[in-house]
Amino acid sequence: MAKAMRMMEENVKLCDAVVFVLDARCPAASFNAKLLPLAGSRPVLYLLNKADLADMGATEYVKSIQRAGKSALGIAANAPSSARLLKEEMGRLVAEKVARMRERGLNKPVRFLVAGIPNTGKSTVINLLAGGKKAVTGDKAGVTRGKQWVKCEGFDLLDTPGTMPPGCENQKLARRLAFVGSIHDEILEMDEIALALLEELAERYPDRLAERYAAEAGLSPLEMLDRVCRKRGFLLRGGEPDYERGERAVIDDFRKGKLGRICLDCAQDLRDAGLI
Repeated sequence: MAKAMRMMEENVKLCDAVVFVLDARCPAASFNAKLLPLAGSRPVLYLLNKADLADMGATEYVKSIQRAGKSALGIAANAPSSARLLKEEMGRLVAEKVARMRERGLNKPVRFLVAGIPNTGKSTVINLLAGGKKAVTGDKAGVTRGKQWVKCEGFDLLDTPGTMPPGCENQKLARRLAFVGSIHDEILEMDEIALALLEELAERYPDRLAERYAAEAGLSPLEMLDRVCRKRGFLLRGGEPDYERGERAVIDDFRKGKLGRICLDCAQDLRDAGLI
C-alpha cells in the first residue's frame, strides 16, 4: 500500500482531476481519507459504485455528500447505461479547466486519476468509460497491481492499485470492508466475519434473513447461522450443522446481492469519515 501511495503521489501531478471510487453499500468504510492530500486543489468526484447492490440509502449518501459542497454520483459500473451519466459528471468537474485550455489554444485530453480501496470497481469504471475491456478486473481485492493509463474519448484515465485505510482503526468500518470483499478473505477469520454480518443485518434488515434463511428476529448470530445451515442443507454426519459452509453461504449471498439491496453506513459514519 505504501508503494501504491508513492506511485500516486508521483503521477497525480500529471492529472487534472481525481475520481475516488467508493462502494455504494458502505462509502464511509471504503473511503481512504489519506488519499485526499493527493488531490490538492484538483477537483474531486466521489463515485459511489455498485449502486445496483445498494438500496435507496445510497441515494441519500450521494445527496449528503453533495450538500457538503462536493461532487458525487452513484452508478453501477457494470451497466453500460451508466457511462453517459459518469461522462457528463466528469465533464462538469473539469469544465473550467477545459475552458481555460481552449482559451490558450490547447486541445489535449484531460487526465483523471482513478483511486480507491481494493474491490470497489475502479477498473470496471475505467472499462465502462473506455467502452471495452482496457483494465484488468476481478471480484476480489488486489487485482490491479500497478498503474495503467487508458485513453478514452476526450480524456485519459490513470488506474491505480487499491489502497487500504491505514490500520483500519475503526473496527466497525473494517468489518464492513471484509463483508464487501475489500480485504483478502485468506487473512480473515471467516466465522467471525459471517457472525458479525448476520448481527448487523439482523439490526437493519431482519426481514431479509427471515425470508432467505427462516431466521426470525431475536436469535443470536450463532443461532441464525444454525438456521442458515439447516435451511440450506449444510449438515455434517449426524445432523450437526456445517458452519464453515454456512458462513461462506452468508457472505456470498450478501456480496452477490441475493439478500437484496443493502446499505450499511449511517450519516454519522459519513461524518466520521470526512465525507460530509
